Amino acid sequence: MKILVANLGSTSFKYRLFDLPDTGGAEGGAELARGGVERIGAPESRVYARLGGDDVETTMPVPDHGVALEAAIGQLTRAGGPLLSIDEVAAVGFKAVHGGRVTGVVRVTDDVLAAMEEMSEVAPAHNPPYVRAMRALGARFPRVPLVAAFETGFHATIPDRHGLYAVPTEWVERHRVRRFGFHGASHRFVSERLGALVAATPGRPLRTATCHLGGSSSVCWQRAGASVGTSMGMSPQSGLPQNNRAGDLDPFVLLHVAKATGRSFEDLLGELSSRAGLAGMSGTSGDMRDLEAAAAAGSARARTAIDVYVGAVRDWLGAGLVELGGLDGIAFSGGIGENAPATRAAVLAGLEDLGIALDPTANAASVGGERPIHSASSRTAVWVIPTNEELVVARQARDLLAGTSPAAGGHSARGGS
Repeated sequence: MKILVANLGSTSFKYRLFDLPDTGGAEGGAELARGGVERIGAPESRVYARLGGDDVETTMPVPDHGVALEAAIGQLTRAGGPLLSIDEVAAVGFKAVHGGRVTGVVRVTDDVLAAMEEMSEVAPAHNPPYVRAMRALGARFPRVPLVAAFETGFHATIPDRHGLYAVPTEWVERHRVRRFGFHGASHRFVSERLGALVAATPGRPLRTATCHLGGSSSVCWQRAGASVGTSMGMSPQSGLPQNNRAGDLDPFVLLHVAKATGRSFEDLLGELSSRAGLAGMSGTSGDMRDLEAAAAAGSARARTAIDVYVGAVRDWLGAGLVELGGLDGIAFSGGIGENAPATRAAVLAGLEDLGIALDPTANAASVGGERPIHSASSRTAVWVIPTNEELVVARQARDLLAGTSPAAGGHSARGGS
């Protein structure tokens, strides 16, 4: 079964094409191609693809995401390509972010799009472009099923003690104010890999923590592979400091700064979600590579930004360790998690008495891919595991079409109807 997984931005379209067994769980599947379209809506857009070992690229006018998919299909069906026609695509899967009252894995319908629009205020960088693109793709390719795999779905198992804010119950019931959690596809993939790599203690469920660290970061804890807590809350703007987003913040800060400056809440929220985070703290870049270089050159602001970020990761990792009563495995994924050994070392520094110890040589080794980095004396296994969110979405779309997905239907009963 061939599934195309789309990753959408307001002016971009990236995809990966998978060929999966018609039935199966979290095993099997081959990537046939990947590519995308840049500068959608501009007079000329770049359309590119990697087909096997060949790179293909052209420029053409691409006014909307429907045309972007059509252009991608054109490259995928070229001579020797992995498709004969769009009819071979069983579904287009989307790593959708926030559906509020709708979660899990669902066919894209008018009701699903309406639910996403209801949450656009708390996912402004994600939901509006996805809704527009899904509508455009549905209109242009009405026979191809569109499947939304919501990032919130993996966190539906979080108990209320970790999912609720201390707000009036009416806010929860009428306005769905609660922790939803995000990066679900990544945490699902990495926790499944940890489950295959780390042995549980007999008679006790496996206890794991996954650290998805990159331009957008979050920590999640799992018991027997099920999410029981995560750092992100009601919106993807929350939790750890992000590349250019503030993360968690006392809401009365907004009132204080608004009164002092005369600026509106919308203006301040825009700054918190685009010019804050590591970039705002450092005054330069939110990229960890740039921050490490600046800190090494003597920038106190860059060093402080790194320290605040590491401290936040440690806070959430520690919360998971207490909740679970210990950890059998920890995994790092994402651009920072996979490629910043200094950050990994700082996050786990001084935890030897808790049974968590890195092997400095393994941690610093400049090798890629999945690998253990714990010392021989560590009671907790520590791994670097490159994530594969698109493969998770492809498998979820396949299972939904086959009627074997446990999330089929996907409507959340939490916080409203």
